[in-house]
Amino acid sequence: MTEDPAEMVSIVASDPDQPLSEQESPDVLPLLPVRNTVLFPGVVLPVTVTRKKSIRLVRKAYRGNKIVGVVAQKNTGSDDPALADLFEVGTMARILKLLVLPDGNTTIIIQGQSRFRIEEQLQDTPYLTARVSYSPETFPNKNTKEVKGLVSSLKDAAAKMLKLNPEIPQEAQVALDNIESPAFLTHFLSSNINVEVGLKQKLLEINDGVERGTMLLEMMMKEIQLLEIKHEIQTKVHTDIDQQQRDYFLRQQIKVLQDELGFDGPDQEIEKLRLRAKDKKWPEAVAKHFHKELEKLARVNPQAAEFPISVNYVEFLLDLPWAEYTKDNFNLKRTKKILDQDHYGLEKVKERIIEYLAVLKLKQDMKAPILCLYGPPGVGKTSLGRSIAKSLGRKYVRMSLGGVRDEAEIRGHRKTYVGAMPGRIIAQIKKAGASNPVIVLDEIDKIASDFRGDPSSALLEVLDPEQNSTFTDNYLEVEYDLSKVLFIATANSLDTIQPALRDRMEIIDLTGYTLEEKTQIAKKHLWPKQLTEHGLSAKDVTITTPALQRVIDDYTRESGVRSLERKLGAVTRNIAKHKALKEPFPDTLEPKDVSKILGAAIFDRDLYQDNETAGVVTGLAWTSVGGDILFIESLLSRGRGKLTLSGQLGDVMKESAVTALSYLRSRAEELDIDYRVFDQYDLHIHFPEGAVPKDGPSAGIAIFTSIASVFTQRKIRSHLAMTGEITLRGKVLPVGGIKEKILAAKRAGIRDVILCEKNRKDILEIPADYLKDLTVHYADRVDDVLKVALLDEKVAHPIKLIVRDEPALAPPASVEVA
Repeated sequence: MTEDPAEMVSIVASDPDQPLSEQESPDVLPLLPVRNTVLFPGVVLPVTVTRKKSIRLVRKAYRGNKIVGVVAQKNTGSDDPALADLFEVGTMARILKLLVLPDGNTTIIIQGQSRFRIEEQLQDTPYLTARVSYSPETFPNKNTKEVKGLVSSLKDAAAKMLKLNPEIPQEAQVALDNIESPAFLTHFLSSNINVEVGLKQKLLEINDGVERGTMLLEMMMKEIQLLEIKHEIQTKVHTDIDQQQRDYFLRQQIKVLQDELGFDGPDQEIEKLRLRAKDKKWPEAVAKHFHKELEKLARVNPQAAEFPISVNYVEFLLDLPWAEYTKDNFNLKRTKKILDQDHYGLEKVKERIIEYLAVLKLKQDMKAPILCLYGPPGVGKTSLGRSIAKSLGRKYVRMSLGGVRDEAEIRGHRKTYVGAMPGRIIAQIKKAGASNPVIVLDEIDKIASDFRGDPSSALLEVLDPEQNSTFTDNYLEVEYDLSKVLFIATANSLDTIQPALRDRMEIIDLTGYTLEEKTQIAKKHLWPKQLTEHGLSAKDVTITTPALQRVIDDYTRESGVRSLERKLGAVTRNIAKHKALKEPFPDTLEPKDVSKILGAAIFDRDLYQDNETAGVVTGLAWTSVGGDILFIESLLSRGRGKLTLSGQLGDVMKESAVTALSYLRSRAEELDIDYRVFDQYDLHIHFPEGAVPKDGPSAGIAIFTSIASVFTQRKIRSHLAMTGEITLRGKVLPVGGIKEKILAAKRAGIRDVILCEKNRKDILEIPADYLKDLTVHYADRVDDVLKVALLDEKVAHPIKLIVRDEPALAPPASVEVA
């Protein structure tokens, strides 16, 4: 620890004006750092020494010539100061007394002798020593008028300070009267004036006595002014009070302090709020409500708990942007350019935004539609909202609704509750500073509900264009017009959205990206972004299109581009490491370089092209993160006609399997299947990745094709996938999520897809680029499916069916779900 002064009032010593001998003014001094004080010549000061270095110093000095150099620290927080942490000018001091206290600390009483300047450091251990040069006093003759006037002014100022500050003992006045030396008078007053260490150090460094005395007098006059103000405040509020008047006394003190400092009292604060209200362009009903609240506030005691709550409320009313709108930019060409720059693809969404702006431009007044961008993660739903706000020139606000459970998050709390706050909608309007921002309601499908209410029900009024012009927040208590706000919701799944809430939104599908789209997104957005984030530039390294496609095909399999961005980040980190280590690295990345950096391919496309085994069919499924492929495997084994299903299936898929088997049994003769096989062989249908739950009406024709293939032992067409439901009469039913399933088929290397005839309309809505190198077959009945799916070629090693020559068994086959 650094040494501290033991007392704040110095002790007067004898006049130090007498010159010291050479023995008493050595050229080399051990330095004792102190903080929070400055030692002046002639002043006696007790100092508590706690650092080991300083203890060794003072003990050795006390046994010797008792001379040390006392220097103030620049940095008071340093516990082991070096020479650079000390001021250059200090005071040589003599140790008068050394005391060892019971707690182990050492206290010394020192007397300042003469000022010195540090010339150079000689040693650092066991304590600091330095070569010094002394600075003599240059105080003029004390009999001159100038000196006499200065001394008299200093003593008068000191006497006035003693009178105003009752904390200083009266013995100090006696000490002042006994001081005759002008130099020592300035040193004594400088040591005791209540200013910071830096200002005291400036006084110590001044050689001219008159200049030091003048600067000291200025400081004392400022201190006197502060003491007079304090005394005046205490005089104003001084009165004989008892315990019941204590609160009144404190309030009066606060009021006087506020008046002195220029703070506004309650009356002035209310008047300022009233003046602010004159400039607000708000509805008449809101103005009446505001003035009513302001009058109520004026009657409330400022010390009451309700006062700050009411002040916050009326200030919130003033801060809201009533009827304040940003001007929309209706340059539709500019809007289209911005949307194209920020997002590749998404033509349907962009077209819908342009349509909205076109109508708004022509009509100049249209209730904003509620758009819901629906699609898998990573396809750009949230960032699209930011681009829309940018193109319109509106304020942009994002609200994450994931996990919101409290209805008050939307509608706000009533003012009667402690800690009441407005709802997030109104709070975001205030934050935006305009009544027509673009508000993105992120993850609207992940709103929860519990005993605190249902937030999704609270959103019904917010998102209904017929109602939100009169939206009422519980905290606000007056209607607020939200009809000019452009709400854009985002969701990964529509199933968890309340039906009434879903009915109020216009659903816009954002499906996954194709390989070509991902390649363009990576080139224009992801790769430059990763280079910037990892301290690289386009001059350092570039990546070829085949290399990007290698990353997309072999290391990611998703609808969006988040995994792609992470993989590109891994590539750029590897390049950044080589650059930082000054190791060679390729300036143009090829597919082989990508494989070397990222390792072996994660996804093997050959896995999805196996058609050498009968009974293995590729189906197409929809998930919340986009489309995916689904395998169905069927196997026969000797038994008694039992059906076994495995793969953690839902009820719909179990029913599809039973329906498919029943229809196959009815068509056995046409498919050249011996009817006795069904009673003497067990059928096991398995859906791989058994840990993943599977359900939905999309696998009917795939299951039928799989069991037809295993019973006929005919091969399945290569690179084929299918989706659709089956009825007991053999009709193929349409299913949803066609675009996501088509993209999943393309990612998996599928070349032929079988769909229901009624899904043809869904294919017509898909851009032609998505269907490149993909043949779509339409089926109305399962016979059409088998014509495309089953080949006449038998498997290389067909299962030998051993069938007894006996009639078919009557009892139906049992079904077992593994």
